[in-house]
Amino acid sequence: MSRVRSLLALCALVLTVLVVPGPARADNPIVQTIYTADPAPLVHDGRVYLYTGRDEDGSTYFTMKEWRVWSSADMVNWTDHGSPLNLASFSWASDNAWAGQAVERNGKFYWYVPMKVRATGRMAIGVAVAESPTGPFRDALGRPLADTNEIDPTVFIDDDGQAYLYWGNPNLWYVKLNPDMISFSGSPTKIALTTAGFGSRSGDANRPTLYEEGPWVYKRGGLYYMVFAAKCCSEFIAYSTAPGPLGPWTYRGTVMPTQGSSFTNHPGIVDFAGGSYFFYHNGALPGGGGYTRSVAVEKFSYRSDGTIPTITMTTAGAPQVGTLDPYRRQEAETIATESGVETEALSGGGRSVSFIDNGDWIKVKGVSFGTGSASFTARVASAGSGGRIELRLDSSTGTLAGTCTVPGTGGWQTFTDVTCPAAVSGTHDLYLRFTGGSGSLFNVDRWQFAPAGTTTPPPSTTPPPTGAGCTASFRTTSTWSGGFQAEVTVTAGSGAVNGWRVGWTLASGQSVSQVWNGSLTTSGTGVTVANASYNGGLAPGASTTFGLLATGNPSTPALSCATA
Repeated sequence: MSRVRSLLALCALVLTVLVVPGPARADNPIVQTIYTADPAPLVHDGRVYLYTGRDEDGSTYFTMKEWRVWSSADMVNWTDHGSPLNLASFSWASDNAWAGQAVERNGKFYWYVPMKVRATGRMAIGVAVAESPTGPFRDALGRPLADTNEIDPTVFIDDDGQAYLYWGNPNLWYVKLNPDMISFSGSPTKIALTTAGFGSRSGDANRPTLYEEGPWVYKRGGLYYMVFAAKCCSEFIAYSTAPGPLGPWTYRGTVMPTQGSSFTNHPGIVDFAGGSYFFYHNGALPGGGGYTRSVAVEKFSYRSDGTIPTITMTTAGAPQVGTLDPYRRQEAETIATESGVETEALSGGGRSVSFIDNGDWIKVKGVSFGTGSASFTARVASAGSGGRIELRLDSSTGTLAGTCTVPGTGGWQTFTDVTCPAAVSGTHDLYLRFTGGSGSLFNVDRWQFAPAGTTTPPPSTTPPPTGAGCTASFRTTSTWSGGFQAEVTVTAGSGAVNGWRVGWTLASGQSVSQVWNGSLTTSGTGVTVANASYNGGLAPGASTTFGLLATGNPSTPALSCATA
């Protein structure tokens, strides 16, 4: 949703208030700012990335135009990465951005999604590719990968490296993907749907088995699992197992009975941080139902024989894995629970929390302040008169730990930093409660606490060196014992830039542990950060910023900037 600040937009917002997600208090569903469906989790580099569809507000059919990505390191605080793939990404598609799944191979991420083919009106499977789990993704073929007029692809890479793509409703198809992940040999093949393999359905001679749609295939402990949406309608989640990826399959029973206010369901299962997690969707948000669904998650344990227990929907969801570190930069769109807010894209990449009105709040769960914090800093923007961020502990009306005043900045994407004292110790659920006048108050891009006993030095910058079409400047934004955070701003020269690289040499004892809004490469003490796909293009004189976390003592390096 793009941000429009006009009387007409305000009127439209009032007219639609009854059909958009309203305030939610429970941690499950895990996404509350929009309606989501068809979860497909992927574990990568210490995070769970969750790929979903999006149900449009007020839908009376499966009206879906884009796919979304979320991620979490703790299973309760989820970061909104926006929509890196939509119907417009595929020139041959016209409608129905339905259930898909992504997988990583050889440093690339492949997202298999079903869509309606504009030329034929048939459903087909497309494939998009990206260099990052959050995209942006691009059509890998310029045409469908497979066309049987059916839906719901799932992808699985076996231990021997062979990749399989399964999909289908009413049939169940598969192909063996080639190593490039975007082609296959031969033709799609049907898996025999037998009652021994997929259970028995009564009352429909054309559908003798329980298999309906939404297959999810994986391997665990030498056993192959196929979890699927069963019967219709309403659906429940069932599963079968096999000694090999192509069977023979044996029906094992129910995973999640029919429940909730959505007549469909869709499974996704992963192991993460020593636990097993089952993702599904329901209609639990205000205004929710069969066409306005919401993704949720439960933690479970396999039985000793490898069978899956019966799992019930809850409003609590999965327990937190570890805690959240407030002394590292946190994106404002990392949320456990919220009331009233939305998110929107930033002009320089990333997202911010937006459409903030008086009394709205976001909750970040399980924040570990340790021995104590000294201050809180947030990056904010306001085209109005601003407002205040109240730091509340353990509830939206809990102990007030600090208040930051947000000024008007002259634009909804004109950001500045605000800092206020905030002394908090121990572990708490942190509520950022927003107060002020009427209408939209401000946007929040990110936030961070400073620990007690440390100070945040004034920004240190280097004069931008001359380079081949671009310059770069460095500033330290925060320090603590054993590390620091910094930002580098890249500015185009008199000509447009279509890609950039910034390099420098690390001082003794330094190492870069994380970079955002760029791609990190290191060699010895040399560091190079190249643009992300979304911020490589700069108009003459335009700038973009990437951030980094580093160990060691802060220093101001000499930067080089070159265009790609």
